[in-house]
Amino acid sequence: MSGEEQKYIREAFDTNWIAPLGPNVDAFEKEIATYVGVNEAVALSSGTAAIHLALSLLEVTKGDKVFCSSLTFVASANPILYQGAEPVFIDSEPDTWNMSPQALEKAFIDAALTGALPKAVIVVNLYGQSAKMDEIVSLCRAYQVPMIEDAAESLGSSYKGKPSGTFGEFGIYSFNGNKIITTSGGGMLVSNNFEALQKARFLATQARDQAIHYQHSVLGYNYRMSNILAGVGRSQLAVLHERVESRRRVFENYVRELADLPGFKFMPELEGTRSNRWLTALTINKKEAGVSVQSLIDSLSELNIEARPVWKPLHLQPLFKGVTYYKHDEAENVSETLFFTGICLPSGSNLKEEDQMRVIDCIKKSVKLKV
Repeated sequence: MSGEEQKYIREAFDTNWIAPLGPNVDAFEKEIATYVGVNEAVALSSGTAAIHLALSLLEVTKGDKVFCSSLTFVASANPILYQGAEPVFIDSEPDTWNMSPQALEKAFIDAALTGALPKAVIVVNLYGQSAKMDEIVSLCRAYQVPMIEDAAESLGSSYKGKPSGTFGEFGIYSFNGNKIITTSGGGMLVSNNFEALQKARFLATQARDQAIHYQHSVLGYNYRMSNILAGVGRSQLAVLHERVESRRRVFENYVRELADLPGFKFMPELEGTRSNRWLTALTINKKEAGVSVQSLIDSLSELNIEARPVWKPLHLQPLFKGVTYYKHDEAENVSETLFFTGICLPSGSNLKEEDQMRVIDCIKKSVKLKV
Protein backbone atom coordinates (compact mmCIF):
# COMPACT_ATOMS: atom_id res chain seq x y z
CA MET A 1 0.00 0.00 0.00
CA SER A 2 1.07 3.58 -0.65
CA GLY A 3 0.00 4.79 2.80
CA GLU A 4 -2.63 7.22 1.49
CA GLU A 5 -5.42 4.73 0.73
CA GLN A 6 -7.28 5.39 3.97
CA LYS A 7 -7.78 9.04 3.03
CA TYR A 8 -9.87 8.09 0.00
CA ILE A 9 -11.62 5.21 1.78
CA ARG A 10 -12.55 7.48 4.69
CA GLU A 11 -13.89 10.05 2.25
CA ALA A 12 -16.08 7.38 0.67
CA PHE A 13 -17.49 6.41 4.07
CA ASP A 14 -17.90 9.98 5.26
CA THR A 15 -19.88 10.90 2.14
CA ASN A 16 -21.79 7.57 2.15
CA TRP A 17 -20.54 6.61 -1.35
CA ILE A 18 -20.14 2.88 -0.64
CA ALA A 19 -21.87 1.25 -3.59
CA PRO A 20 -20.40 1.03 -7.10
CA LEU A 21 -19.94 4.43 -8.77
CA GLY A 22 -19.18 7.67 -7.02
CA PRO A 23 -16.59 10.48 -6.91
CA ASN A 24 -13.58 8.16 -6.55
CA VAL A 25 -14.64 6.16 -9.61
CA ASP A 26 -15.07 9.31 -11.69
CA ALA A 27 -11.72 10.69 -10.54
CA PHE A 28 -9.85 7.39 -10.99
CA GLU A 29 -11.09 7.13 -14.56
CA LYS A 30 -9.98 10.68 -15.36
CA GLU A 31 -6.59 10.17 -13.70
CA ILE A 32 -5.87 6.94 -15.61
CA ALA A 33 -6.97 8.53 -18.91
CA THR A 34 -4.69 11.50 -18.27
CA TYR A 35 -1.78 9.31 -17.20
CA VAL A 36 -1.80 7.20 -20.39
CA GLY A 37 -3.01 9.99 -22.69
CA VAL A 38 -6.37 8.70 -23.94
CA ASN A 39 -9.75 10.38 -24.22
CA GLU A 40 -11.72 8.10 -21.93
CA ALA A 41 -11.45 5.32 -19.37
CA VAL A 42 -14.03 3.10 -17.64
CA ALA A 43 -13.30 1.55 -14.24
CA LEU A 44 -14.45 -2.06 -14.01
CA SER A 45 -14.46 -5.04 -11.68
CA SER A 46 -11.53 -6.77 -13.44
CA GLY A 47 -9.25 -6.73 -16.46
CA THR A 48 -11.14 -9.77 -17.72
CA ALA A 49 -14.36 -7.74 -17.68
CA ALA A 50 -12.58 -5.05 -19.70
CA ILE A 51 -11.58 -7.56 -22.39
CA HIS A 52 -15.11 -8.98 -22.42
CA LEU A 53 -16.64 -5.53 -22.90
CA ALA A 54 -14.12 -4.70 -25.64
CA LEU A 55 -15.14 -7.82 -27.55
CA SER A 56 -18.80 -7.02 -27.02
CA LEU A 57 -18.28 -3.46 -28.31
CA LEU A 58 -16.59 -4.90 -31.41
CA GLU A 59 -19.67 -7.10 -31.89
CA VAL A 60 -17.73 -10.36 -31.62
CA THR A 61 -20.28 -13.11 -31.59
CA LYS A 62 -20.85 -16.82 -32.12
CA GLY A 63 -18.88 -18.19 -35.04
CA ASP A 64 -16.41 -15.30 -35.20
CA LYS A 65 -12.67 -15.83 -34.89
CA VAL A 66 -10.38 -13.81 -32.62
CA PHE A 67 -6.58 -13.98 -32.88
CA CYS A 68 -4.90 -13.98 -29.46
CA SER A 69 -1.42 -14.29 -27.98
CA SER A 70 -0.81 -17.84 -26.77
CA LEU A 71 1.79 -17.09 -24.09
CA THR A 72 -0.46 -15.42 -21.54
CA PHE A 73 -2.80 -16.02 -18.62
CA VAL A 74 -6.13 -17.65 -19.50
CA ALA A 75 -8.04 -14.42 -18.71
CA SER A 76 -6.81 -12.98 -22.03
CA ALA A 77 -8.78 -15.58 -23.98
CA ASN A 78 -11.69 -16.64 -21.76
CA PRO A 79 -13.84 -13.67 -22.88
CA ILE A 80 -13.57 -14.96 -26.45
CA LEU A 81 -15.42 -18.05 -25.26
CA TYR A 82 -17.90 -15.90 -23.31
CA GLN A 83 -18.94 -14.43 -26.67
CA GLY A 84 -19.25 -17.85 -28.30
CA ALA A 85 -16.36 -17.02 -30.62
CA GLU A 86 -13.35 -19.14 -31.58
CA PRO A 87 -9.81 -18.24 -30.49
CA VAL A 88 -6.87 -18.69 -32.83
CA PHE A 89 -3.56 -18.62 -30.96
CA ILE A 90 -0.43 -16.85 -32.17
CA ASP A 91 3.09 -17.80 -31.08
CA SER A 92 5.63 -15.48 -29.47
CA GLU A 93 8.90 -14.19 -30.93
CA PRO A 94 12.30 -14.14 -29.17
CA ASP A 95 12.88 -10.36 -28.95
CA THR A 96 9.94 -9.55 -26.64
CA TRP A 97 8.41 -12.98 -25.83
CA ASN A 98 5.16 -11.46 -27.19
CA MET A 99 3.00 -12.01 -30.26
CA SER A 100 5.08 -12.85 -33.32
CA PRO A 101 4.31 -10.49 -36.25
CA GLN A 102 5.62 -13.25 -38.50
CA ALA A 103 3.12 -15.78 -37.17
CA LEU A 104 0.35 -13.16 -37.12
CA GLU A 105 0.93 -12.42 -40.79
CA LYS A 106 0.68 -16.12 -41.64
CA ALA A 107 -2.60 -16.32 -39.75
CA PHE A 108 -3.95 -13.27 -41.58
CA ILE A 109 -2.94 -14.67 -44.98
CA ASP A 110 -4.70 -17.97 -44.28
CA ALA A 111 -7.80 -16.19 -42.96
CA ALA A 112 -7.97 -13.93 -46.02
CA LEU A 113 -7.69 -16.92 -48.37
CA THR A 114 -10.67 -18.58 -46.68
CA GLY A 115 -12.64 -15.32 -46.54
CA ALA A 116 -12.90 -15.51 -42.74
CA LEU A 117 -10.84 -12.70 -41.24
CA PRO A 118 -10.90 -12.44 -37.44
CA LYS A 119 -13.24 -9.96 -35.78
CA ALA A 120 -10.43 -8.78 -33.48
CA VAL A 121 -6.82 -9.37 -32.43
CA ILE A 122 -5.87 -9.51 -28.72
CA VAL A 123 -2.20 -8.65 -28.17
CA VAL A 124 -0.72 -9.24 -24.70
CA ASN A 125 2.25 -7.31 -23.23
CA LEU A 126 3.85 -10.10 -21.24
CA TYR A 127 5.41 -9.38 -17.82
CA GLY A 128 5.40 -5.65 -18.59
CA GLN A 129 7.22 -5.80 -21.95
CA SER A 130 5.43 -4.26 -24.94
CA ALA A 131 4.97 -6.35 -28.06
CA LYS A 132 6.32 -5.21 -31.44
CA MET A 133 3.54 -2.66 -31.87
CA ASP A 134 4.71 -1.07 -35.13
CA GLU A 135 4.57 -4.37 -36.99
CA ILE A 136 1.41 -5.65 -35.31
CA VAL A 137 -0.54 -2.39 -35.71
CA SER A 138 0.53 -2.24 -39.37
CA LEU A 139 -0.76 -5.77 -40.02
CA CYS A 140 -4.07 -5.11 -38.26
CA ARG A 141 -4.57 -1.92 -40.29
CA ALA A 142 -3.69 -3.66 -43.54
CA TYR A 143 -6.41 -6.26 -42.91
CA GLN A 144 -8.75 -3.70 -41.25
CA VAL A 145 -9.09 -5.76 -38.09
CA PRO A 146 -9.32 -3.90 -34.73
CA MET A 147 -6.77 -4.63 -32.04
CA ILE A 148 -7.34 -4.96 -28.29
CA GLU A 149 -4.18 -4.35 -26.28
CA ASP A 150 -4.07 -6.47 -23.14
CA ALA A 151 -1.83 -4.31 -20.96
CA ALA A 152 -2.92 -6.02 -17.73
CA GLU A 153 0.73 -6.50 -16.76
CA SER A 154 2.25 -3.42 -18.41
CA LEU A 155 0.78 -0.26 -16.89
CA GLY A 156 3.70 2.14 -16.59
CA SER A 157 5.57 0.64 -19.56
CA SER A 158 6.09 2.42 -22.87
CA TYR A 159 6.81 1.72 -26.53
CA LYS A 160 8.77 4.42 -28.37
CA GLY A 161 7.63 6.94 -25.77
CA LYS A 162 3.94 6.04 -25.98
CA PRO A 163 2.25 4.43 -22.95
CA SER A 164 1.49 0.74 -23.09
CA GLY A 165 -2.22 0.03 -23.59
CA THR A 166 -2.89 2.91 -26.00
CA PHE A 167 -2.12 1.33 -29.38
CA GLY A 168 -5.32 -0.56 -30.09
CA GLU A 169 -8.96 0.33 -30.56
CA PHE A 170 -9.21 -0.59 -26.88
CA GLY A 171 -6.65 -1.06 -24.12
CA ILE A 172 -7.13 -2.87 -20.84
CA TYR A 173 -5.40 -2.73 -17.47
CA SER A 174 -5.70 -4.96 -14.43
CA PHE A 175 -5.55 -3.89 -10.78
CA ASN A 176 -5.65 -7.40 -9.36
CA GLY A 177 -3.76 -7.94 -6.11
CA ASN A 178 -0.61 -9.11 -7.87
CA LYS A 179 -0.31 -6.20 -10.33
CA ILE A 180 2.11 -3.28 -10.14
CA ILE A 181 -0.67 -1.17 -8.61
CA THR A 182 -3.81 -2.70 -7.15
CA THR A 183 -7.38 -1.97 -6.13
CA SER A 184 -7.57 -5.45 -4.56
CA GLY A 185 -9.57 -6.48 -7.62
CA GLY A 186 -10.39 -4.31 -10.60
CA GLY A 187 -9.62 -3.24 -14.14
CA MET A 188 -9.86 -0.41 -16.62
CA LEU A 189 -10.97 -0.16 -20.24
CA VAL A 190 -9.41 2.74 -22.17
CA SER A 191 -9.94 4.15 -25.64
CA ASN A 192 -10.03 7.32 -27.73
CA ASN A 193 -13.50 6.24 -28.87
CA PHE A 194 -15.67 8.24 -26.49
CA GLU A 195 -19.00 6.85 -27.76
CA ALA A 196 -17.81 3.26 -27.43
CA LEU A 197 -16.81 3.76 -23.80
CA GLN A 198 -20.11 5.45 -23.02
CA LYS A 199 -21.72 2.26 -24.30
CA ALA A 200 -19.28 0.25 -22.16
CA ARG A 201 -20.54 2.08 -19.06
CA PHE A 202 -24.10 1.26 -20.05
CA LEU A 203 -23.32 -2.43 -20.60
CA ALA A 204 -21.29 -2.64 -17.38
CA THR A 205 -24.24 -1.44 -15.28
CA GLN A 206 -26.67 -4.16 -16.39
CA ALA A 207 -27.63 -2.23 -19.57
CA ARG A 208 -30.48 -0.48 -17.82
CA ASP A 209 -32.55 1.63 -20.20
CA GLN A 210 -33.36 5.23 -19.30
CA ALA A 211 -36.75 4.69 -17.71
CA ILE A 212 -38.22 5.23 -14.24
CA HIS A 213 -38.85 1.51 -14.02
CA TYR A 214 -36.22 -1.20 -14.56
CA GLN A 215 -36.17 -1.91 -18.28
CA HIS A 216 -33.54 -3.80 -20.26
CA SER A 217 -33.40 -4.11 -24.05
CA VAL A 218 -29.93 -5.65 -24.42
CA LEU A 219 -27.77 -8.03 -22.41
CA GLY A 220 -25.74 -6.24 -19.73
CA TYR A 221 -23.21 -7.11 -17.04
CA ASN A 222 -22.46 -6.25 -13.42
CA TYR A 223 -18.94 -5.03 -14.12
CA ARG A 224 -18.54 -1.63 -12.43
CA MET A 225 -15.85 -0.87 -9.84
CA SER A 226 -16.85 0.18 -6.33
CA ASN A 227 -16.21 3.71 -5.11
CA ILE A 228 -14.14 2.36 -2.20
CA LEU A 229 -11.80 0.32 -4.42
CA ALA A 230 -11.46 3.21 -6.85
CA GLY A 231 -10.18 5.26 -3.91
CA VAL A 232 -7.49 2.64 -3.32
CA GLY A 233 -6.62 2.87 -7.02
CA ARG A 234 -6.23 6.65 -6.89
CA SER A 235 -3.73 6.36 -4.06
CA GLN A 236 -1.86 3.60 -5.85
CA LEU A 237 -1.67 5.49 -9.15
CA ALA A 238 0.13 8.31 -7.35
CA VAL A 239 3.05 5.95 -6.62
CA LEU A 240 3.08 4.05 -9.94
CA HIS A 241 6.34 5.71 -11.00
CA GLU A 242 8.01 4.59 -7.75
CA ARG A 243 6.69 1.04 -8.26
CA VAL A 244 8.12 0.87 -11.78
CA GLU A 245 11.50 2.10 -10.55
CA SER A 246 11.44 -0.47 -7.72
CA ARG A 247 10.63 -3.35 -10.06
CA ARG A 248 13.33 -2.27 -12.49
CA ARG A 249 15.88 -2.16 -9.66
CA VAL A 250 14.88 -5.68 -8.62
CA PHE A 251 15.35 -6.85 -12.22
CA GLU A 252 18.73 -5.10 -12.52
CA ASN A 253 19.93 -6.66 -9.26
CA TYR A 254 19.11 -10.13 -10.56
CA VAL A 255 20.86 -9.42 -13.86
CA ARG A 256 23.97 -8.09 -12.12
CA GLU A 257 24.20 -11.16 -9.88
CA LEU A 258 23.00 -13.96 -12.16
CA ALA A 259 23.46 -13.03 -15.83
CA ASP A 260 26.95 -14.58 -15.94
CA LEU A 261 25.73 -17.98 -14.76
CA PRO A 262 25.93 -20.57 -17.55
CA GLY A 263 22.65 -21.04 -19.41
CA PHE A 264 20.86 -18.08 -17.78
CA LYS A 265 19.21 -15.61 -20.18
CA PHE A 266 16.94 -12.81 -18.94
CA MET A 267 13.79 -11.59 -20.71
CA PRO A 268 14.95 -8.93 -23.19
CA GLU A 269 13.84 -5.32 -23.38
CA LEU A 270 13.20 -4.31 -26.98
CA GLU A 271 15.10 -1.23 -28.12
CA GLY A 272 12.89 1.85 -27.88
CA THR A 273 10.71 0.34 -25.15
CA ARG A 274 10.72 0.63 -21.38
CA SER A 275 9.26 -2.26 -19.40
CA ASN A 276 7.83 -1.86 -15.92
CA ARG A 277 9.49 -5.25 -15.23
CA TRP A 278 6.35 -6.43 -13.48
CA LEU A 279 8.00 -9.81 -13.04
CA THR A 280 11.64 -10.76 -13.45
CA ALA A 281 11.62 -13.66 -15.89
CA LEU A 282 14.47 -15.62 -17.46
CA THR A 283 15.19 -18.85 -19.27
CA ILE A 284 17.54 -21.59 -18.13
CA ASN A 285 19.36 -23.89 -20.54
CA LYS A 286 19.49 -27.11 -18.53
CA LYS A 287 22.53 -28.52 -20.35
CA GLU A 288 24.58 -25.37 -19.78
CA ALA A 289 23.34 -24.56 -16.28
CA GLY A 290 23.27 -28.09 -14.94
CA VAL A 291 19.87 -27.40 -13.31
CA SER A 292 16.34 -27.50 -14.64
CA VAL A 293 13.62 -24.94 -13.98
CA GLN A 294 11.72 -27.42 -11.81
CA SER A 295 14.76 -28.39 -9.72
CA LEU A 296 15.48 -24.70 -9.10
CA ILE A 297 11.87 -24.04 -8.12
CA ASP A 298 12.12 -26.98 -5.69
CA SER A 299 15.39 -25.68 -4.18
CA LEU A 300 13.88 -22.25 -3.65
CA SER A 301 10.70 -23.75 -2.18
CA GLU A 302 12.76 -25.58 0.47
CA LEU A 303 13.77 -22.11 1.72
CA ASN A 304 10.17 -20.88 1.63
CA ILE A 305 10.86 -18.86 -1.54
CA GLU A 306 8.18 -19.00 -4.21
CA ALA A 307 9.14 -19.06 -7.89
CA ARG A 308 7.04 -20.20 -10.82
CA PRO A 309 7.33 -21.25 -14.45
CA VAL A 310 6.29 -18.72 -17.08
CA TRP A 311 2.68 -18.91 -18.30
CA LYS A 312 1.70 -22.19 -19.91
CA PRO A 313 0.75 -21.31 -23.51
CA LEU A 314 -2.98 -21.36 -24.09
CA HIS A 315 -2.74 -23.70 -27.08
CA LEU A 316 -1.39 -26.33 -24.63
CA GLN A 317 -4.24 -25.84 -22.14
CA PRO A 318 -6.87 -28.62 -21.96
CA LEU A 319 -9.59 -25.95 -22.20
CA PHE A 320 -8.41 -25.04 -25.71
CA LYS A 321 -7.53 -28.49 -27.03
CA GLY A 322 -7.68 -28.58 -30.83
CA VAL A 323 -7.68 -24.80 -31.30
CA THR A 324 -5.67 -23.50 -34.28
CA TYR A 325 -2.16 -22.30 -33.44
CA TYR A 326 0.39 -20.48 -35.58
CA LYS A 327 4.08 -21.01 -34.73
CA HIS A 328 6.73 -18.30 -35.12
CA ASP A 329 8.21 -20.40 -37.93
CA GLU A 330 8.42 -24.04 -38.86
CA ALA A 331 11.65 -24.57 -36.96
CA GLU A 332 10.83 -22.52 -33.88
CA ASN A 333 7.96 -22.86 -31.43
CA VAL A 334 8.90 -19.94 -29.20
CA SER A 335 6.09 -19.96 -26.63
CA GLU A 336 6.57 -23.66 -25.87
CA THR A 337 10.32 -23.24 -25.51
CA LEU A 338 9.78 -20.34 -23.11
CA PHE A 339 7.32 -22.38 -21.07
CA PHE A 340 9.67 -25.34 -20.70
CA THR A 341 12.75 -23.25 -19.93
CA GLY A 342 11.33 -20.10 -18.26
CA ILE A 343 11.11 -19.12 -14.61
CA CYS A 344 9.68 -16.09 -12.76
CA LEU A 345 11.52 -14.95 -9.64
CA PRO A 346 10.20 -12.97 -6.63
CA SER A 347 9.81 -9.42 -7.95
CA GLY A 348 7.62 -7.40 -5.58
CA SER A 349 8.00 -3.64 -5.40
CA ASN A 350 8.61 -3.99 -1.64
CA LEU A 351 11.12 -6.85 -1.96
CA LYS A 352 13.89 -6.13 0.53
CA GLU A 353 17.48 -6.32 -0.68
CA GLU A 354 18.38 -8.92 1.94
CA ASP A 355 15.44 -11.10 0.82
CA GLN A 356 16.46 -10.77 -2.80
CA MET A 357 20.00 -11.84 -1.85
CA ARG A 358 18.53 -14.96 -0.23
CA VAL A 359 16.98 -15.81 -3.59
CA ILE A 360 20.21 -15.05 -5.46
CA ASP A 361 22.38 -17.05 -3.05
CA CYS A 362 20.10 -20.07 -3.33
CA ILE A 363 20.24 -19.94 -7.13
CA LYS A 364 24.03 -19.60 -7.17
CA LYS A 365 24.45 -22.55 -4.77
CA SER A 366 22.06 -24.70 -6.81
CA VAL A 367 23.96 -24.04 -10.02
CA LYS A 368 27.37 -24.51 -8.37
CA LEU A 369 26.33 -27.84 -6.87
CA LYS A 370 25.10 -29.17 -10.20
CA VAL A 371 27.77 -27.90 -12.60
